[in-house]
Amino acid sequence: MRLVTFSQNAKTGRLGLLSDDLVVDVEKLGKAFGIDFPGSMLEFIDLGPSAVSALSGLSEKMNGEWPVGVAVPVSNVKLLAPIPRPRKNIFGIGLNYKKHVEESSRSLDTSADLPKEPVIFSKPPAAVVGPNDAVLHNAALTQQLDWEVELAAIMGRGAKDVSVDDALNYVFGYSVMIDISARDCRRAGQWIVSKGQDTFAPFGPCIVTADEIGDPQNLNLSLKLNGVIKQDSNTRHMIFSVAELVSDISTAMSLEPGDIIATGTPDGVGAGRDPQEWMWPGDVMEATVEKIGTIRNPIVKV
Repeated sequence: MRLVTFSQNAKTGRLGLLSDDLVVDVEKLGKAFGIDFPGSMLEFIDLGPSAVSALSGLSEKMNGEWPVGVAVPVSNVKLLAPIPRPRKNIFGIGLNYKKHVEESSRSLDTSADLPKEPVIFSKPPAAVVGPNDAVLHNAALTQQLDWEVELAAIMGRGAKDVSVDDALNYVFGYSVMIDISARDCRRAGQWIVSKGQDTFAPFGPCIVTADEIGDPQNLNLSLKLNGVIKQDSNTRHMIFSVAELVSDISTAMSLEPGDIIATGTPDGVGAGRDPQEWMWPGDVMEATVEKIGTIRNPIVKV
């Protein structure tokens, strides 16, 4: 299933199911059949696999024939970030593609050696914006605004000390995220000011449930800036797979339903180019992950 958070007529975001060119209001759909589905993505994730199974089964039964008043055209709504306000910081993963390690060692003073363990940082909830929202460029803070397309994994169940073999069973679904980075805002090797500023985590356009993605290590991902391809790779080139990331994080910190892991970016970032390239107000990013979709975010001046 493809699940979204949408708003209509300036109302608060609601949980929706994408069906061709329609958005189905999940809570209204449930009421039409006496099923108590929630109105938000996080509440739905909290219900666990049984809710996914129930909604999937009802969707198949409908076969596109939705009750009156339940579905509206996608063009008539605004898609928000699938989880507009995460409960916790996003788990970011640095240096998780070999070629990105190589380019970062040339331009960002990081090690040329492949990491032996995942490099983990975080992005605060306020960094999240939707699939068409603006990314703010504050010239007083940065002159080196950079792009990083990433596959985002969203947890569906609490996970603590899970094995690699079992880790994907804890994943609810996958989405697209851009890890915006202000390269000149790193502080003594710490990245949160560089990567955690407001609007620095464009996210969407939907969450595709794990059953539809299958193997997360075989997805093309790419990013265009002003229509020009800057990044073009595949998740099979990750140093640490999604399963390994879930397992590793869960050994140190409890993962909870709705937690988001941004799994790292491939090569092609602005800092790794010769000469280096940065984003400025008026630029537009388009980030795509296979089987999920595209988010399009403009850069605007603060």
